[in-house]
Amino acid sequence: MTKRHVGITDTTLRDGHQSLLATRMKIADMLPIVEEIDNMGFHSVEVWGGATFDSCMRFLNEDPWERLKTLKKGFKKTKTQMLLRSQNVVGYKHYADDVLEEFIKYSVANGMDIFRIFDALNDVRNMEKAMRVAKKEGGHVQATVVYTISPVHDFDFYMKMARELQEIGADSICLKDMAGILSPYISYEIIKGWKERLDIPVQLHAHYTSGMASMSYLKAIEAGVDAVDCAISTFALQTSQPAIETMVASLEQGPFETGLDLTKLSRIAEYIKEVRKNYTQFDSSSSSVDTNVLLYQVPGGMISNFVNQLKEQNALDKLPQVLAEVPRVREDFGFPPLVTPSSQIVGTQAAINIIVGQRYMFATDEVKNYMRGYYGRPPAPVNEEVRKKIIGDETPITVRPADLIEPEMSKARELVADYIQKPEDVVSAALFPQVAPEFLKQKLAASKS
Repeated sequence: MTKRHVGITDTTLRDGHQSLLATRMKIADMLPIVEEIDNMGFHSVEVWGGATFDSCMRFLNEDPWERLKTLKKGFKKTKTQMLLRSQNVVGYKHYADDVLEEFIKYSVANGMDIFRIFDALNDVRNMEKAMRVAKKEGGHVQATVVYTISPVHDFDFYMKMARELQEIGADSICLKDMAGILSPYISYEIIKGWKERLDIPVQLHAHYTSGMASMSYLKAIEAGVDAVDCAISTFALQTSQPAIETMVASLEQGPFETGLDLTKLSRIAEYIKEVRKNYTQFDSSSSSVDTNVLLYQVPGGMISNFVNQLKEQNALDKLPQVLAEVPRVREDFGFPPLVTPSSQIVGTQAAINIIVGQRYMFATDEVKNYMRGYYGRPPAPVNEEVRKKIIGDETPITVRPADLIEPEMSKARELVADYIQKPEDVVSAALFPQVAPEFLKQKLAASKS
């Protein structure tokens, strides 16, 4: 019997530690195991993007560009992959096109192969520029549909969006389930629908938060998915991805093969198990799954944020009310998927509503900008009464938000003029003007000493 190959993307060096160790893993702990990972035969290795760029400079005193360059030297056989938040790049707001273009150009130059590009609102207008630039620079564009549940996110929505992304020029499509709420049978339905309608490879990314992800992967594999995202067992489960070894062993018994060797994988797992001990202060591991996510669609990271916010206000007893308020706010906001930054926007407003005791009496600047259309087009129309409460009679914009942003690179160049050692430094400053100047200043001083 000829077995069908299923690719596995290893997320250990990006989403694994972002999910479980607050993105604190240092490059020094990655390098000793890179060669073994490279020799495994993975579909790709996710090593960059998401929160790693910010975390490198803010917490680890590492240059994110040097991390990419160094990892690329180690990964001679396996394609590198990153998570790109479309016009948000690797930050938390929309940036000008010139910042996006420079970022992608230098990402490819420093060794990035696959760009997984998503938009928090699934607004294709926000994704198009990133997709076109990555393609022009020679990167593989993996256009991504964020999975969420709402009256507007039905089967047709997922089919239509994927077709649109293929038409724009996606090289592959990914379904991204950031909250762990994709159930096995819906997974089968969407992937089967995509395989019947699309001419490009299809990948699935899910978090284990609710305990369903491995089952959803198996059903997606039966439906014809080309690759799935997993982390090594010692960085898997909880709010991370399903475990590589479990997936390999499960598939070997059926009509599929991954080409991965369990004995070799166990050596990587053992190494990561020891490394994890260095990060106990950031380790969010808990022994159980979090089924609250099935009721409220609130990803694990959001719940820990709520706990901190409510503790500060001496209102921890209000957590159940805040969790119940999230779906109501989300509906008022047009059902955005709860992923960065919309999860923070919706979550903070839900907490404010409950703490203040009156809905929408106060709103953050981010919430006001969301209602003004500065994050993009929500999946469904927002509640106009709520919008009026938040921004009064202002008329929201209808264009792509980045069309209204002036170029930002020259301002960033001025900001760090005295500390620039390479052109990428200017991109770092454009993305994180609060963090990059001090980081680059110290880096320059260290290079002179």
